[in-house]
Amino acid sequence: MSQEALSDAAGVSVRALADMERGRTRGPQRRTVQALAQALGVDEAGAARLERSAAAGRPRPRAATGPAGSGTLALPRDIQDFTARGDALARLAELVPDAGAGLPAVTVVAGQPGLGKTAFAVHAAHRLAPHFPDGQFALDLHGMDAEPTSPRDALARLLGAVGVADAAIPSGTDDRAGLWRSLAGERRLLLLLDNAAGEFQVEPLLPGTGASLTIVTSRQALAGLGSVHRTDLALLRREETVELLSRIIGPDRVGAEAQAARDLADLCGHLPLAVRIAGQRLLSRPHERLGKLVARLATEARRLDGLQAGSLRVRAAFALSYRQLPPRSQTLLRRAALAAGTDFSPETGALLAGLTCDEAAVYAEELTDAGLLQSDPAGERYRFHDLLRLYAAEQIDAEDGPEVRDAALDRTAHWMLRRATAAALHFDVDHEQTASRSDPDPDTAPIGREEARAWLEAERAEWLAALRRAHDTGRHRQVLDAAQAMHWFSDLNQHWEQWVEVFRQSADSARALGSRQEEAVHLNYLAWAYNLCVHDPRAGLTAADSALAAARECGDGLQQGWALGYGAGALHRLGRTEEAQERLRDSARCLASQESPQGRLAELTTLNSLGTLLRQAGRAAEALEIHRRSERICRAGIPGRTIEVVGLYHAVARQQIGNDLAALGRWHEAEAPLRQALAAFDAAQMPAWSEQARLDLGRVLGATGHPEARTTLLAARDALVALRNPRQVEAAEALAALDANGTRTA
Repeated sequence: MSQEALSDAAGVSVRALADMERGRTRGPQRRTVQALAQALGVDEAGAARLERSAAAGRPRPRAATGPAGSGTLALPRDIQDFTARGDALARLAELVPDAGAGLPAVTVVAGQPGLGKTAFAVHAAHRLAPHFPDGQFALDLHGMDAEPTSPRDALARLLGAVGVADAAIPSGTDDRAGLWRSLAGERRLLLLLDNAAGEFQVEPLLPGTGASLTIVTSRQALAGLGSVHRTDLALLRREETVELLSRIIGPDRVGAEAQAARDLADLCGHLPLAVRIAGQRLLSRPHERLGKLVARLATEARRLDGLQAGSLRVRAAFALSYRQLPPRSQTLLRRAALAAGTDFSPETGALLAGLTCDEAAVYAEELTDAGLLQSDPAGERYRFHDLLRLYAAEQIDAEDGPEVRDAALDRTAHWMLRRATAAALHFDVDHEQTASRSDPDPDTAPIGREEARAWLEAERAEWLAALRRAHDTGRHRQVLDAAQAMHWFSDLNQHWEQWVEVFRQSADSARALGSRQEEAVHLNYLAWAYNLCVHDPRAGLTAADSALAAARECGDGLQQGWALGYGAGALHRLGRTEEAQERLRDSARCLASQESPQGRLAELTTLNSLGTLLRQAGRAAEALEIHRRSERICRAGIPGRTIEVVGLYHAVARQQIGNDLAALGRWHEAEAPLRQALAAFDAAQMPAWSEQARLDLGRVLGATGHPEARTTLLAARDALVALRNPRQVEAAEALAALDANGTRTA
């Protein structure tokens, strides 16, 4: 029979038949022998002799070390203190049934340096070894070496491991791959390919058929490998990190310094390699306290030096990957360590590295595939592991030096502050229409308030650092312009604590420029931030008094009115109610003489505040009259101010009118104005305002027995807690009172 005819009859490939005839395969598997005997019509005795001959020729492991492996490709020793990864191990075990059905399974374990990929793969291989009786082989592909193992050499080692004589191994890579697939397809093998450099190494080594399982580890994502399972190893959780440390140095030692163990876990960034190094170091020093190592690692400049034990070094693990990068990717990695926030955008990376935004995005993706950056699951943003950021920062000092570093920071700060100023102007009623003209790159500038808000939120840490650097380097006019642009935007986000720093910097810049009028303006902003953002009325009163002195010195009536109002707010919070009322009356008198739109808005703010104080003093009827006066001003409109802006002031008046009516016991009348105020604040996306209005509405609904009372108060309480607003206490008390009265409504 020809090879083709025998192949058709037996269901054995022509290549396999050719390999048997040429002596490359001297011991085919039992099922192959049975298929050949049946196709050739061999009798039972002949088939038995054929099987004995094949059995004698089947490869035997070289220098076998037992069922776990064979020869130089035996599985490495499993570590006894392996910790966590239970879910990942379970998912990997689910692949074994597929392998049993004759489908070769492949899983890729990729990720950043130090995650414990090899330890996981070795541990998994040992656990799954009983399912693969024909052999378990481990092959280090040396992906981080200057010259990784070639597929040709790797195939030679694999063929030798399954018993192919050196003389019978083909010379060409393709022929070796074909022979390997033929042999692997007839066996139940477990193959660990460790430390792969890329798909080019792995593809030729993967069995095409049969009941094998291949585990591939790599610092690269190996995204080009198709039809593979992926095992994503995350950082350890804090409790898992402490458990690993406990297994290394013993539970008694960890239990004796439980808090130090938790601190050590955090300083290691929950990175398994760092934890193992810290543990090995402590294990070699049995009398050293954990707290001593914690104190050493607490200083960032010494942390990487402290994370080494013998030949194990965190820095060395990072250096292997860094040296593999092309020059521009190296530049982006180390310069991105200068970014201010916990993550950064391609925009920030481009400014720091001197690249275009498109180039930065491409290199950032490459760094993510190399396991050196972590990408945001939703947006185009990237973050470092804490220890890797420290390593990247070291490379700045080594390769760039202070001059290049400072130039990168200055370039980034200047651009970021201009973009932040332009974005904030979208919320400024005087400059909203001209916002994009001041942007450093109008083609990529945020369009409209929604995009501007999203950018300012995402880049908050970056533009705040830019403001700080501009102040420290003497660019005071840029600081003032940025802070002034932020004024209206800050009102929408008064739960951001950083407004204190913004306006403290700007007031200081105004002082440095010798402008008492601008100093008064920004001291007033600072007083507002102390009062409403960080709830520090003592600091708020100090800032307001300083603003009043500066405003009187330069004769600015508008700023005098604001300063009196902010001072009153601080006095009220300090319990000095009568003084607060008197200052508010002085403020109202001062502002009544102002004819500008800004003066009218300031007057509305003062009247609303005065009415609130009067209500809280038990004079609700007088408060209602003042708040009705505010509403009339809003209904009449304010020349030079949009309907939307006046509408927000109207909403404040309505909220206070609702509270006045509630204080007078007119509960049902109070509901409508409070709902109107809440709707306006929600539409304007002003959570710091809307949640307080929601609390006020919930209290009114509770008093009337409305079925929405409890859900409204619950929503208000949870949101006020998230905003760190002191009124969360009122919300909790209102809920408790509602439950105590048995009014458990929807």
